[in-house]
Amino acid sequence: MAIIRPTLEQLQALASRLHMQLTPEQASEYLALMQPSLDAYDLVDELPDFTPLVRYERTAGYRPSSRENPLNAWYYRTEVTGASSGKLFGKTLALKDNISLAGVPMMNGAAPLEGFIPAFDATVVTRLLDAGVTILGKATCEHYCLSGASHTSDPAPVHNPLRPGFSSGGSSSGSAALVAAGEVDLAVGGDQGGSARIPAAWCGIYGLKPTFGLVPYTGVMAVEATFDHVGPMTNNVRDNALMLEVMAGTDGLDPRQGAPEVDAYSHYLDRRVRGVRIGILQQGFQLANLDPRVATSVRSAIARFEALGAVVEEVSVPEHTLAGMLWGPIGCEGLTMQMMHGNGAGFNWKGLYDVGLLDKQVGWRTQADALSPSLKLCMLVGQFGLDHYHGRYYAKAQNIARFARAGYDRALERFDLLVMPTVPITAQPLPAADCSITENVSRALEMLGNTAAQDITGHPAMTVPCGLVDGLPVGLMLVGKHYAEGTKYQAAAGLEAAVDWRTL
Repeated sequence: MAIIRPTLEQLQALASRLHMQLTPEQASEYLALMQPSLDAYDLVDELPDFTPLVRYERTAGYRPSSRENPLNAWYYRTEVTGASSGKLFGKTLALKDNISLAGVPMMNGAAPLEGFIPAFDATVVTRLLDAGVTILGKATCEHYCLSGASHTSDPAPVHNPLRPGFSSGGSSSGSAALVAAGEVDLAVGGDQGGSARIPAAWCGIYGLKPTFGLVPYTGVMAVEATFDHVGPMTNNVRDNALMLEVMAGTDGLDPRQGAPEVDAYSHYLDRRVRGVRIGILQQGFQLANLDPRVATSVRSAIARFEALGAVVEEVSVPEHTLAGMLWGPIGCEGLTMQMMHGNGAGFNWKGLYDVGLLDKQVGWRTQADALSPSLKLCMLVGQFGLDHYHGRYYAKAQNIARFARAGYDRALERFDLLVMPTVPITAQPLPAADCSITENVSRALEMLGNTAAQDITGHPAMTVPCGLVDGLPVGLMLVGKHYAEGTKYQAAAGLEAAVDWRTL
């Protein structure tokens, strides 16, 4: 079917939007010159899309009732049975609902996307099915992934399985809640500012943000391509390592990847902690909202590492604080351009585009007033930067991010791992639906002080449950060299074997 051609008046209006003025005669001349290019659009429209084949059978599934879904942690239930053998055979899994599962609705926690049905599976979905998992459905996530708490999702907040009425963390809120509640063995989460690690910490499970580009992001809705990550969330270290072994490696479709260094992560699980050099990151314990009880719990776990033979000492990395601050211009301007103006895809990268998602995401413009307050805040900041400073602060922040990465790298020449609290506070009560904008946004962003930095620098970071404060879990975060996920698994497995965190 031929695409529409502009009229002379429409072409003049388009020119005006591009700060040009065309006379009717000039517009007529340009319109004639445009025809060969528009013929190419016709050709593209006629050709079938070139997307991966869907290899495992499934049904569309169903939206579970509140009785079946008391935590609001499921968005959609279905069942997709993977291979009859593999590293993860017999394990059940939930997917964060920004990850494409062909034929099953995907909403990304946001009403403007309701009704969207992906046409192909994300790369990580295919790899996990090839490894033998059974996918039980899509886990609720926060509104366009823009919250570290679990109150912003459409249609309803996600409850912490350890204490209903409290946040499960976000934005992979349902993923963490379902694993912690025992409804699935495994989950996949996304991480752009801590979105896998925060809910994992608040729900008492293990969550990994891999090295930037280690795991292909293909088929996952983008927020900002320079810090999009996806990673495993599990109840134990071994499952986490096996998931990463399955998920990691280039797929040839994600330009975030380059040439990632893949390892046999499960081979690190039986190595001792003795001799591992661990730096206690001072800035990670200096957050203004750090609960002293959280700090005590994390330091007690660090003492366990020392008792197991690790070499532990304090280290200062001022760039940790800087990297967290850089998230503002990079995240706000980047997501405004890619996820919103770019309709979830943006431009100028080679890879697998989801044309159907782009077509659906364009509809946010008719529902912009219903966007979450935290997303509106980011968009307002981002559009201000774009309008008044033409993206110069996005660009400069990306340059400075290399300096911030170098600060971590220098510390990691002395240490194998850096350690700090994952989140400065424990899970907080879910705010009321009619709370103020200030409370809504504050509760969505108050926990990001330690987790946003590694999304900017790309270093791998893992949260490990290390104790309880008033019955709510505390997470300890391990940060390591690029592609050194194995060392984190080595340390986490050592701590897991030495002590049950629920008794601390």
